[in-house]
Formats: sequence, C-alpha cells, structure tokens
Amino acid sequence: MSAEKPVRRTDRLYDLIQILRDGRLHRASEMADRLQVSTRTIWRDMATLMASGLPVEGERGIGYVLRAPITLPPMILSGDEIEALRLGVRLVAQGDDPALARAARSLAGKFASVTPAPGNPEDDELFGVSARASERAPVHLPLLREAIRNRERVTITYIEADGSESHQDIRPLEMDLTSRVWTLTAWCEHRAGFRSLRIDRIVALTGTDETFPREPGRELADFHARETALPDEP
Repeated sequence: MSAEKPVRRTDRLYDLIQILRDGRLHRASEMADRLQVSTRTIWRDMATLMASGLPVEGERGIGYVLRAPITLPPMILSGDEIEALRLGVRLVAQGDDPALARAARSLAGKFASVTPAPGNPEDDELFGVSARASERAPVHLPLLREAIRNRERVTITYIEADGSESHQDIRPLEMDLTSRVWTLTAWCEHRAGFRSLRIDRIVALTGTDETFPREPGRELADFHARETALPDEP
C-alpha cells in the first residue's frame, strides 16, 4: 500500500463521520482505501470516535455502523427563536449540572458559528457563558439524571421537613428547577405514592442497577394528571 496521505487527524475523523452517516456497515479496509490510510489507522480512529460517545457499533474484521443520526436537519429559525435558543443555552451553561454545563458551552460555540451575528454587538454576550461550576451544585444531579434516563431505581437517605432522616427506595421520574431550588418527582416504593423531594436534602444516593418497569399509576404522566385534577385553592 502507498504511504498515508498527510491529512490532519481531526479532518480525517470528520471524513469518517461523513462516510458513516448513510447508516450502512462499512469495513475498515474500505474506509482506509477511501481515505488513503492504513487499516490500522482506521481502527485507531474508530476507537477514538466510539470513546467520544458517537453512536457507532462494530469491531475489527466485521465493520462499523452509525446507529443514530448525529446532525440536525436543516431548519429556518426566526429571530425570536434564535434569541430563545441563545438564552436557553446560556442558562444551562450557568447551571448546577457540570456535564450539561460543559455540553451547553460546546453548543454555544457551534450555534454561534452557524447563526447570524446579532444586530446589536452587545447581544453577543448572550453567548458569553460562564465556565465556572457552581460551588452549590447538588452533587446528585448527574446521577439522578442518568437514573431517570435509564429508569433505574435508587436508594436515598433524605432529611425530612421535620429534620428526621429517612431511607427510601424510589423511582426517579423528573427533576425541576424553581427559584434556584432543585426538586425531584419520584415514586416512593415504601410509601406507595408520589413524592416531590428537595434534592439538596438528599444526603446519600446509591444506584441499585435495577430498572423499574412501566406501570400504570406510577408514571410521570400519572403524577401530572393527578396534579391537574386537584381542585384550585380557595
């Protein structure tokens, strides 16, 4: 095989993503021929892409396939929609969840590179997101977000309103931020009912590696339906 074509690795990784976007299985040897590099180089590059979180599956000798789209379809946004997007990204970037804050800062750079420049230069500050992580950030936010995504039952130690300590197995369903206070909507296995918990009162949280099934009466939609059905206060 001829010597590898001198191409920056970042450009080559981008080219690999473009090849995989068709959703078909591609062998490493095929991609190596197209990019004029060795098969071993493709193996290393694919390992890098997979480690970065790209939804790629495959292995040496079989091939690689992209299992989910990684780009948004073209869309036209109004001026107000762009401003809403900018403000939302900024709020998340200054939020309490470190992982989401990093993702928001990354998105801010991508949005800024493809959206029109603001008419007022001072509006660029909407993308001037802070890199700090709040010292008050609840340490359980990332774990709870993952548990909600995976429908994983967790065990918590919680400080009740009267100051007593309780231990509960819960099904985390949704997190909400109101007036700088994070709350968690969950189904409590011990009480056999929904609870709205202040996350800053959770003093310990442990995953169980047990997923909970979808059961009527115990889902987030059931909680919201119950809240909607409650009578208005006089």
